[in-house]
Amino acid sequence: MSKRQNILILGGGTGGITVAAQLRRKAPEFHVTVLEPSEHHYYQPLWTLVGAGDTAKESTVRPQASVIPKGVEWIQDAAETIDPERKEVVTKSGRHLAYDFLVVAPGIQMNWDRIEGLAGNVGRHGIVSIYGYEHAEKTASALESFRGGKAIFTMPGTPIKCAGAPQKIMYLADDIFRRNGVKADVVFASAGAKIFGVKEFAATLDKVIARRNIETRYRHDLIAVDAAARRARFRVTECEGDKVTGTREEEVAYDLLHVVPPMSAPDFIRNSPLAVPNEPLGWVDVDRGTLQHNRYPDVFSLGDASSAPTSRTGAAIRKQAPVLVHNLIAHARRIERGPVWKTYDGYASCPLITGFGSLVLAEFDYAGKPAPSFPIDTTKERWSMYQLKKHILPRMYWNVMVKGRDF
Repeated sequence: MSKRQNILILGGGTGGITVAAQLRRKAPEFHVTVLEPSEHHYYQPLWTLVGAGDTAKESTVRPQASVIPKGVEWIQDAAETIDPERKEVVTKSGRHLAYDFLVVAPGIQMNWDRIEGLAGNVGRHGIVSIYGYEHAEKTASALESFRGGKAIFTMPGTPIKCAGAPQKIMYLADDIFRRNGVKADVVFASAGAKIFGVKEFAATLDKVIARRNIETRYRHDLIAVDAAARRARFRVTECEGDKVTGTREEEVAYDLLHVVPPMSAPDFIRNSPLAVPNEPLGWVDVDRGTLQHNRYPDVFSLGDASSAPTSRTGAAIRKQAPVLVHNLIAHARRIERGPVWKTYDGYASCPLITGFGSLVLAEFDYAGKPAPSFPIDTTKERWSMYQLKKHILPRMYWNVMVKGRDF
């Protein structure tokens, strides 16, 4: 009798749980193990609405045990090192876990300490963020109690999870300020060169910016804060056309500062052989189509930590998971790459909230082309899409996606 093959999944977030559930449905002959330290599982896309006071944070969390698929082993521990040559993961508690096939889905690491003076000051001195379960609720309180002045919303130069979130909370904050009769100078300070990467949706967002009279400061990367003095320091990239001519630093006073930390793959990935060679952020080096590792064929990866060059969103994982699962099963059953393997086309979706009751559903692929799921013009702001974001997608997540069902 042949040995039962073991699939080890690093991470019990959206990617890890979705893959585990689909594997149980499609290949019950494998033994599937999820390595995840957290006691809680979060639906993070709603944290923008938590930060605006439109959703309770408690609705975004469930016990981790409740989402572990039946028949899947859960080891409540974290990975420390990976040895793909020996096909072994060592955990922080010292356990040695052997695998036949490895799925790497640990999520993304938020590097708060990369911004000088920021650590320990989120939630104090006018500094807020929706990037965190506890931070989001404090953001709602800060926005409601804001009494006017300069409100700066930042966007770092690294890839981040849900790249649209920094501006979504800004539009909602602007609505709150107007509703409360507060005079605010709202500034979007982004390390990027434009409001959004897909031109069809950028055109709509530029109109939103103009309508709201929001000041944009592109190529401004937040590098330090003096929390007590309420001053922020940016590295500004200067350009002539598309050519970079130099950098300088600029210090700005603020009354409210919404921060988004630089992000990277978790350290244990960055320091492992699985990372893209000579790439400082440490993404898992995978084929962008098959999601199989480029150097270790028994390793696959999806989600925020993979090198797949698309937005880091739950919607991207929704399309990546069935491709990864199909190809992993084919590989495990020794079916060579070819027509029977599936290919991920880079689909991602960013529900861009432009105000309370208004949303642009940005869906696109690797080519940066719109890839709409609905037979409507999704470049327009719509009330219906806001309801989709707030009410329908969370239900689909808890009841369909993490149960391993395709949709």
